[in-house]
Amino acid sequence: MYFKLIRNICLISLALLIVFYPLKADAISSISHNWVEVPKSQFGKQLWDKHSVNKNQNGSIRVISKFIPKGSTKITQSILYTMDINCLDESFRDLAISTTQFNEFKNNDSEWKSPNGDKLILGVINQVCTFSKNDDVA
Repeated sequence: MYFKLIRNICLISLALLIVFYPLKADAISSISHNWVEVPKSQFGKQLWDKHSVNKNQNGSIRVISKFIPKGSTKITQSILYTMDINCLDESFRDLAISTTQFNEFKNNDSEWKSPNGDKLILGVINQVCTFSKNDDVA
């Protein structure tokens, strides 16, 4: 009697868990990307995803980008960024950073920053701003 009761409770719990627990899909593999590379630098290369470009309510542009260090290994693997770009003053802020899936680590210090001559960030800013202006990003 107790065995059947415990078995039924376990089965009901399992069914509820399956129904109500949101399955976490890997964000990288579930989204189709159209990566665009900016001119390389001595540190590696930077790419941004055309499919991820969206205009924010404040007029800035949100985009997903990827930095691939020169001579990548398991230790120095590519880094994924969710970033906002302000085209008017060529500034940016990183909202989330990750190495395995997008938005894995939220950036609590998401202040607007100048690229300070960083060739890769400037490349992303220039290309994304040109793309969003020409393609009338929503």
